[in-house]
Formats: sequence, C-alpha cells, structure tokens
Amino acid sequence: MRLLEGQVALVTGAGGGIGRGIALRFAERGAAAVAVHCRTSVTAAEEVAARVRETGARAVVLRAELRDEEECRRLVREAAEWGGGRLDALVNNAGVQPVQGLPGMTAEEWREVVDANLSSVFACTQAAAEAMEGGGSVTHIASIEAHAPAAGHAHYSAAKAAVVMHARSAALEYGPRGIRVNSVSPGLIDRDGLAEAWPEGVRRWEQAAPLGRLGRPEDIGDACAFLASPLASWITGQDLVVDGGVSARPTW
Repeated sequence: MRLLEGQVALVTGAGGGIGRGIALRFAERGAAAVAVHCRTSVTAAEEVAARVRETGARAVVLRAELRDEEECRRLVREAAEWGGGRLDALVNNAGVQPVQGLPGMTAEEWREVVDANLSSVFACTQAAAEAMEGGGSVTHIASIEAHAPAAGHAHYSAAKAAVVMHARSAALEYGPRGIRVNSVSPGLIDRDGLAEAWPEGVRRWEQAAPLGRLGRPEDIGDACAFLASPLASWITGQDLVVDGGVSARPTW
C-alpha cells in the first residue's frame, strides 16, 4: 500500500509517541523522504530517522522551537530545501499538554500552550503553503478534547478546537492552490508507562471504547497517511476523529 509514493513530508514533533507513528507510516506507505522535527529529543528523533531509512526512504532530523514564528518558517524552509526544493505533505503534530486548573492559570501559562499548539500550526502551515507550488496536503493533529473538554485542560482544549477551525479556514483559502488541509482528532493513545501511571483512566477508557482498547501511534499514522494520499484527493476542511468510538458513546 504505497499510497504516498515519492512524497516529501515534514512531521513536527516526531521524536516520539504519535509523531513517531506518523513518520514511520509515511515511510512505510512510500514517501521518498521524511523530515523528522524535534525540539529537544534529538536522540529519540535520530532513532525515528534510522527506522525511516530502514524502509528505504531518506530521513533527516531538524530541530526548531515552534513557539517562535521565525523558527517555524526556518524549519519548513530547511525541510523543503533538503527535499530538493519541494514539500508535498506537512503534519503539524508538535504540541504540549500540561495540566493546570483554569481558576489558577496565568496568562503566561495560557500563552505557552496556545503558542505551542496553535500559533505553531498557523506559522508552519503558512510557510508550507508557499513551498507547495504544485499543491499538497497539510494535516493538523488536534484532539477529541477539541470537541469535549477535560478538567485542567482549558488551554489545551481551546487551542485544539482552534486548530480544527484553522484547518477548515485554511482549506477554504488554500484550496484554489491545490492544497488540502484537514485535521485528525486522536483519542487516548497508549505510551510506555501509561497503564502504570494512570490505571484507573486506562481502565475507564477501555470500558468506554466500543473497540475496547487504547489507540496506538500507528492508528494516527494511518489516518494521516490516508489524508495525504490520492485516496483523499477530494477531502479537505474535515476533522477525522480516531478514538476507537469513544465519542459515539452517549454521555447521559
């Protein structure tokens, strides 16, 4: 299933977790080159790049602080230059998810989350669109919390809701240039140590999910690969929820 044959892709926040799953799926689905972005987790990003190369694709690790607009633009420019002057797909995955109650939240704490999760999406998308001269695809990683907030995540939920609307707005304005923009809203994705750190939460999720399990990074990678592929050539401005069916469960 080489859906992405020959594509040059940039995945932000690809040093681990969901970003790793996305980068690897792009390579496995035929992308010719995958730029692996990280902020500080260079060792982990290098491991992801090594696994990408095992598929036969090219890979490079690029560092950038995406809360800085100019760093976003530099990252996209370097990825496109490394890709031979082209960029076919961007996945805006990088972000943070701190827990902080709204009553005691400071404006600085609010801005840090909004800048990392939303402003970076704006700047990277704008820069990528300039590099996608022949069209391309942009996929934002949002969250099911864009649709249903969780306590302690007011800043995160608000930023992710805005990410979904940014994708719709960008789809409207970049569509005439052949650029499709969508978002993916993951549910709870498994990671090392999660079951030990939050056993009650994992148990409740598994009981609530119709498919009876947590998500895997590869589940999100598959969704992103689909949206970047020709199979999704008439899909833009949409939010694809990938949550094992949790959001289908009644709340009453």
